[in-house]
Amino acid sequence: MAAENQTLVTGFILLGFSDLTLQVQQLIFVLLLLFYILAVIGNLLVFIILTVDPLLHMPMYFFLRNLSFLEICFTSVTIPKTLVNFLAGDRSISFLGCAWQLYFLLLFGGEEGVLLSIMAFDRYVAICNPLRYSTLMSNKRCIYLALGSWMMCLVLQFAQTTFILSLPFCKSNIIHHFFCDISPILKLSCTDTYLNDIFRFTVSVVVLIIPFLIILSSYIYIISTVLRMNSKDGRNKAFSTCTSHLTSVTLFYGTAMLVYLQPGVGYADKRIFAVGYCLISPMLNPLIYSLRSKEVKGALRRKMLKILSFFR
Repeated sequence: MAAENQTLVTGFILLGFSDLTLQVQQLIFVLLLLFYILAVIGNLLVFIILTVDPLLHMPMYFFLRNLSFLEICFTSVTIPKTLVNFLAGDRSISFLGCAWQLYFLLLFGGEEGVLLSIMAFDRYVAICNPLRYSTLMSNKRCIYLALGSWMMCLVLQFAQTTFILSLPFCKSNIIHHFFCDISPILKLSCTDTYLNDIFRFTVSVVVLIIPFLIILSSYIYIISTVLRMNSKDGRNKAFSTCTSHLTSVTLFYGTAMLVYLQPGVGYADKRIFAVGYCLISPMLNPLIYSLRSKEVKGALRRKMLKILSFFR
């Protein structure tokens, strides 16, 4: 009977930012709402531009379009629920709601890591093997890469989420975070989570470490190739196409690794870093890519002029 009671968890309480003063919570609410609106509008705008402009139907922008769609989904998994909790004053989330939030958070987060590595490989082929670019990065191959990464993350993260939420919970139902995440949930379990930790580390290697190593090795080859170029204009053009991607990688991996690969990070620090990869990175990515890309800025300018001419 005791074991049976351990598993009868119908919901959790998201502690969120409730330990802060009311004034600070109000400021956080305004900032989260503003950043969320900017993230959704910015990524939606980039997605639409890259979809409707035929001049941007090339591998690099195919993956960027996928990234924009992914960022909208990723930030929408956690932030709306956090904002509702602020307004309603009710920090509860059902067991099923927590399960879906955890699954989609892991799915979109893992997919972003893999997608960023594919984008790095795309830049590697474009700069280091330009004559083979059209063959290696054909439209069909790009679609296969995107679908393959989604299928891998769908299966891995479903297995991980199921494995975590099948544990018995008896210590508490209070999650020390503003969304359902792996570490805070595992701390509530009243059984040994050693196998879960092993599985979590394995999945992290597949969707974070290996993609990061692919990105690192790609840019080692890219930098060595660019430095051997005789043309200064060629070097500048090659570096300019990589700067935006490197900035995006730094924002996402820097904050994500501090949370998931550094067990000693405290609760307050986890919240700060989590806002970084859940919201700040998705908000800044449209600016990073559009400001660094002449093609995206040109497409945006053409569409704006077309809209303005329609209203004249």
